[in-house]
Amino acid sequence: MNVKARILAIFVVLSLTGARLGAQEPLDKILPVRGLCIPAPRPARLDEFVRFIDEELTPRSVNTLVLRVDFNYKYASHPELADRDGLSKDDVARVVAACRKGKIRLIPQINLLGHQSWAGRTNRLLQVYPDFDETPWVKMPEKYAWPNDDKLYCKSYCPRHPKVHEVVFALVDELCDALEADAFHAGLDEVFYIGEDKCPRCAGRDKGELFAGEVKRVRDHLDGKGRKLWIWGDRLLDGKSTGLGMWEASTNGTDRAIDLIPKDVVICDWHYDRAVPTAAYFAMKGLDVVTCPWKKPDVAVVQLKAMLEFREQSPAKLKTHFAGMMQTVWNGADSFLDEFYGRKPPVAGKGQKAGDSESACFKALFSEIATKKTP
Repeated sequence: MNVKARILAIFVVLSLTGARLGAQEPLDKILPVRGLCIPAPRPARLDEFVRFIDEELTPRSVNTLVLRVDFNYKYASHPELADRDGLSKDDVARVVAACRKGKIRLIPQINLLGHQSWAGRTNRLLQVYPDFDETPWVKMPEKYAWPNDDKLYCKSYCPRHPKVHEVVFALVDELCDALEADAFHAGLDEVFYIGEDKCPRCAGRDKGELFAGEVKRVRDHLDGKGRKLWIWGDRLLDGKSTGLGMWEASTNGTDRAIDLIPKDVVICDWHYDRAVPTAAYFAMKGLDVVTCPWKKPDVAVVQLKAMLEFREQSPAKLKTHFAGMMQTVWNGADSFLDEFYGRKPPVAGKGQKAGDSESACFKALFSEIATKKTP
């Protein structure tokens, strides 16, 4: 067989097997996770949110939606914790159907451990069950300011309280069942109160071990239901040795937990002002990692480039840990939709320059991802 005939034969074989000469890899192989993390909408905006999934997320090849629900759901297991105007089971069923139609993995979130308060307001769990509070002696101020003498940013529940998991796991299971989820996001970010000296259960205990113990307890509960655990990664980074500080990383010792937690926990690695290459650190610790931008389109594009290069340059075993990208939204679903569709200007923030916004970052990130699609 001459050279021309051989080339023709190879071309025929590739065509029959569905391969194409010179074609890019399918997007799922290039970037397995292409996500959006956003608060759940209020019922009054549910119709628009479902249309947003159909008309904006699906065409952009978003394949993961982390829905930050917290107490915005009418829990039957603990109705005392449900927001009065929370979503119903029928409401979330519409989100489930839209995601199923768009082949989008739906992952609910309830903040566990930390973020049990915000500014001067205590959130539902500690309102209803104040004995779960890790720091009951710290009183919520009438007017919140940071810094403050109590070092109060957000309250935490005590991970060693004998009743707390009975309550929070009931919420987790009910919400995961309603959303037909095979994974759950537990938050676990910005935990400043943990292992406090005045806590009768936690005093004197290693904060890294306490944090790792809570991660493992949540992970093991989910694993028993066939579900995976996702968490934010900041408490697993050493804020002192890296220079990242107390917000993007830990300065109270929880970072030691990175060597104690199960390796099947998925880490959402957020950095908003710079493309800090900590995804490589998590991956080399054997953890799957998703890089998460917020408001800065230029930073998101650099983060995407880094994620793709990590995947391209890593050996096969390490490559699989670089899971993908997830845009984060922190100003509420209603605000995001108004901004996205141009009804209201972006919510201004400290250090934010013209062109920076959650919607602009989302659009820039997924426009760049679109260039990687198989032609």
